[in-house]
Amino acid sequence: MELRSQKVRELAPEMDPLRMGMGWKAEELSKPQIIIESTYGNSHPGSSHLNIFVEEAVKGVDENGGKAARYYATDMCDGMSQGHDGINYSLAHRDAITNLVEAQANATTFDGGVFIASCDKAMPAMLMSIGRLKEMSAIVVTGGVMEATVVKPEYVENDPGCKINELLTLEQIGKFSAQYERGEIPEEQLRYYKHNACPSCGACSFMGTASTMQVMAEALGLMLPGTALMPATAPELKKAAYDAGKQLMKLVEMGIAAKDIVTMESLENAIMVHAAISGSTNAVMHIPAIAHEFGFEIDADTFDRMHRGAHYLLNIRPAGDWPAQYFYYAGGVPRVMEEIKSMLHLDVMTVTGKTLGENLEELKKNGFYEHCDAILKEKSALIGKEIKRTDIIADFDHAIGTEGSIAILRGNLAPEGAVIKHTACPKEMFHARLNAKPYDSEEEAIDAILKGKVVPGDAVFIRYEGPRGSGMPEMFYTGEAICSDPKLAASVALITDGRFSGASRGPVVGHVSPEAAAGGPIAFVEEGDLIELDVENRRLAIVGVKGEEKTGEEIAQILEERKKNWKGFTSKYKSGLLKLYAQHATSAMKGAYMD
Repeated sequence: MELRSQKVRELAPEMDPLRMGMGWKAEELSKPQIIIESTYGNSHPGSSHLNIFVEEAVKGVDENGGKAARYYATDMCDGMSQGHDGINYSLAHRDAITNLVEAQANATTFDGGVFIASCDKAMPAMLMSIGRLKEMSAIVVTGGVMEATVVKPEYVENDPGCKINELLTLEQIGKFSAQYERGEIPEEQLRYYKHNACPSCGACSFMGTASTMQVMAEALGLMLPGTALMPATAPELKKAAYDAGKQLMKLVEMGIAAKDIVTMESLENAIMVHAAISGSTNAVMHIPAIAHEFGFEIDADTFDRMHRGAHYLLNIRPAGDWPAQYFYYAGGVPRVMEEIKSMLHLDVMTVTGKTLGENLEELKKNGFYEHCDAILKEKSALIGKEIKRTDIIADFDHAIGTEGSIAILRGNLAPEGAVIKHTACPKEMFHARLNAKPYDSEEEAIDAILKGKVVPGDAVFIRYEGPRGSGMPEMFYTGEAICSDPKLAASVALITDGRFSGASRGPVVGHVSPEAAAGGPIAFVEEGDLIELDVENRRLAIVGVKGEEKTGEEIAQILEERKKNWKGFTSKYKSGLLKLYAQHATSAMKGAYMD
């Protein structure tokens, strides 16, 4: 088999001397050329350590017959951009990374790639990039998750909500910040939480978007089995990066390309795993966007259909008790897949060169689960509490829930759909009639909540925050302001055409489509409208005006009249990436990719 890189080399006479100018040897020019693409950079803890794995992957390639080239597409941090307009770049930069990686890989043709990332938009960007480069071999390495911190005893007493031996993880900071703003905890205590929430490198240690997308990469078959969500400091992760480089050379030799691994069946496997782990709602955007790059179309209704009847097994924050590192200790993605095996396509190809079913059988024999059990035993001794594997990943027959973890809501408020993570929503809010309080920005909404202007029974709307509005930022802090207030946590819904962090909890409904900036019905909601939220029947609708119920036909006429008086939307971004993104982004329900 003639390598793609060698065909291009024949067409580009300057390629050899230019590579030799970087120190390449003449004999390396004819080897399989491998791109090692990562989001390494001093941007946040999820990327600042990735060069360790880059160097291991390089060794894995170079010592097994290939020649590796390092490329970088540093990502931004959603956490550092929260609370200001920097968060507006979050989703747009997913597509910016995808475009950059595509350009880097195609400008100088490669035969395969190792793709290394950890976090919220970097993981889906790498997977989207692989979709654009699907003719070549590809394998993914993730940077793992950070450790959790044991909270000082004096602060545990002040915070009875702290769970599981008082293990502190970053997603709790929003709650603590809101408590401080309301005067419930002193500044010193908030400072302690801030200074100890991120004790190591790695993705944030909860089942947010970063952890979810690491799991999705393995569920798609693009990672070596059992390597998602290892602690970032684990020696096993460093070895996994080397092994990935080594295995990629086998994929190149076997002629197994990314398109042979990511199929409609493997995408469906990923969705079933998503249901089992109560994954981030952002995956409802990312998986369709990834599928689109591979030539498949998956819509939000596919998620809703597959989540119905799916067994939800994972007791990991924010919906559960344990930090994300414990997911690996309990057996990780292989254990989840073993439990839901009856619901998976076991004959799909993976980067091992074997099928998923073959991988699962091999893991039972090679000591993987015994290794995880030994680590869990060590952790039990460390925190003084016996931890069973089933405390973290439940058995299929003893599932935490049997209706998956998300639902797609529709109605006159969201004709194209909206998403809610019902596993993080109080049962009291599954059927609710609420009074609308609309705000045209997150800043206005959170100010109203913190000043007591929002009361039980309200539906807080935040609009003009969709892809074409402001870039579709997260409404994380607003959700935390509600959830951390006992008076509001189970009595107020937050509804938006923006999105939520994977750490978000409570009755939060996002991705309302069509968005306000595109003239969707959410733009025409007025204060006092009566809102119906019905999770079980998948309904989100205006059912009355000023507290008085109306028929569906009457509401349709009212919305039509309001639309006539609507002044439209003008983006504040007149140049640059956000202008480009606003002009070309598809609906959140399609994946919010630039079309």
